[in-house]
Amino acid sequence: MRDFSTGHRWLSINTATLRKSRGQDIALPRILDLCAARGVRAISPWRDQVAAAGLSTVSRMVKSHGLQLSGYCRGGMFPAAGAAGLQAAHDDNRRAVDEARELDAACLVLVVGGLPGALAGKAAHKDIGQAREQVHDGIARLLEHSRSVGMPLAIEPLHPMYAADRACVNTMEQALDLCDALDPARTGALGVAVDVYHVWWDPKLQAQIARAGRDRLLAFHVCDWLTPTRDLLNDRGMMGDGVIDIPRIRGWVEAQGFAGYSEVEIFSTLDWWQRDAAETLDTCIQRHRSAV
Repeated sequence: MRDFSTGHRWLSINTATLRKSRGQDIALPRILDLCAARGVRAISPWRDQVAAAGLSTVSRMVKSHGLQLSGYCRGGMFPAAGAAGLQAAHDDNRRAVDEARELDAACLVLVVGGLPGALAGKAAHKDIGQAREQVHDGIARLLEHSRSVGMPLAIEPLHPMYAADRACVNTMEQALDLCDALDPARTGALGVAVDVYHVWWDPKLQAQIARAGRDRLLAFHVCDWLTPTRDLLNDRGMMGDGVIDIPRIRGWVEAQGFAGYSEVEIFSTLDWWQRDAAETLDTCIQRHRSAV
């Protein structure tokens, strides 16, 4: 297991972590400057932040700062109530793949979606099995394009509390079943993103990480689970402030040969987004050394 205590060479910042500074939106170019000034080597930007700054601008800044992308957030949201919606999702995912390719991301992270309409507050139906079938078919279709441009897809299983609205793939086992079905030859085109916030509770986690192996472990995301949690979406904790044994899970991942970045992804309306972004970033660097 790598020793992170003496530096932050393997720290990546998911740019949602610095989305706000003192409660105010902060532009992606400013986030990139903050990271580069502190010797952070990698980021994982969100598509809305890239769109606001301009893809060409972000691409140029990433190159000029010498940054790598541990991932790109996000594709997915495959299920829909009809053919037009399914096509719109496919078209948007193709664009996400192309953006990830332009930015030379390590992978495009997929948050696969849940019941159509649920995220907006009104689910079109209650058939989660159908939603999962649409996820399977949507990834299969997208793989044709992602393979052609050399952009790996990383399925991110989300905690079961998000099954209805954000992701009907909720365990590593489910995600790897999709990988086995759609990429049985383990070509590297399809794998998983392991986010400790979503999977730390799973009694099968160690076994499923071993099942994934190096070729399917495409990304590793860290934060912490607070008790109590005040908001199930936007109250993630800084590493070391909650109940997740992050080093143990990293040990399982690295035992399979994963040697990539530990990507800090914190959504925190009530705490870290209320602080100065520089303070948040400095704390990420310190906790990456002591708690990851």
